[in-house]
Amino acid sequence: MADNNEKLLAELLKKPGNNACADCGAKNPEWASYNIGIFVCTRCAGVHRSMGAHISKVKHLKLDKWEDSQVNRVREVGNAAARLHYEERVPPCYRRPNQDSPQVLIEQWIRAKYQREEFCHPERQNHYVSGFMEGFLMKRGKEDARYQPRKFVLSEADDTLKYYVKENKEPKAVLRISELNVSFAPPKTGNQNSLQISFMKDGTTRHIYVYHEDPEIITNWYLAIRCAKLHRLQVAYPGASESELLCQLSKDFPREGFLWKTGPRQSDSYKKRWFTLDGRKLMYHDDPMDAHPKGEIFLGHTSEGYAVKMGVPPGFRDQWFSFTLETPDRNYLLSAQSEDDRAQWMNVFQKVIDKPLTPQDANVAARLVRKRTTSGSINIFSSSR
Repeated sequence: MADNNEKLLAELLKKPGNNACADCGAKNPEWASYNIGIFVCTRCAGVHRSMGAHISKVKHLKLDKWEDSQVNRVREVGNAAARLHYEERVPPCYRRPNQDSPQVLIEQWIRAKYQREEFCHPERQNHYVSGFMEGFLMKRGKEDARYQPRKFVLSEADDTLKYYVKENKEPKAVLRISELNVSFAPPKTGNQNSLQISFMKDGTTRHIYVYHEDPEIITNWYLAIRCAKLHRLQVAYPGASESELLCQLSKDFPREGFLWKTGPRQSDSYKKRWFTLDGRKLMYHDDPMDAHPKGEIFLGHTSEGYAVKMGVPPGFRDQWFSFTLETPDRNYLLSAQSEDDRAQWMNVFQKVIDKPLTPQDANVAARLVRKRTTSGSINIFSSSR
């Protein structure tokens, strides 16, 4: 009978929807929650197990013994039917994770679906779709890098995210929700429940890092910012489709990492910098967690003279795996850590400059500080190396 059940499970996996994890979409799931009736990947199975057997009972499809009733339950439900039920009313602003998403996002997505059943009962979503949120987060200091508790207040109506050093004083900073970006930052901070918030201030970008001990609370802050941004965009661009606006919400950085960068003179040496690509804005820093970038480069469209090419111009020193980022005002000579690293950077730059500019892109370009170069021309980047 056990062999027969294994065969039945193998057949069920072939049905549409069952051949990908019910929660993150990873292909060829090897586990199943037999009381919920779904197939899941190894990573998501771990989250299911952590919720407790009163919520989800998981088994390996091949290594565990299956009873007839358990197989029948998975046959009766399956991934497609389970999604229709547990994801019935997911808010448009909610970020559905995929297999590459941060662990905290996947974990809270699964708990929201099956433990809290937020998408079956929309009233349970009020904490991140209401347009207002306040509470304390641990914020990293700009100078000493220590984390201190700070009160944050989000107001969709005012388009603001404020934080306070002292509750009864004026806010330390007032950020415009519509202009900031927020992303999970575990690789940088070493904390699974951390966020990086980036925003424009006085024509340049500022990064702040926050975390909370409770993964649900930090995820709710992330979602609240997304929801507020979407609602503001729907008012500002009433003719835009929902899919177009969703692309303008919080975005992970397409690519980050160290590159070597040299200055505009042939005698300049290469220096190691941490590069972050945020939409069409390329920033470089001394350290991955610097509060401010040393310089920012706006990546326009190919029709405006932007290009990325292998190697460096004649007369300039070629270091390791070099390539050139061309802009209308200056060429940036860069060097990657490997041939594959160079190919990936060049590919992501090419994708950006091939895309048409949006009104939001034009707004970013207009707000970046315009500094004068040695030749007297105007440029939209910091000339610091």
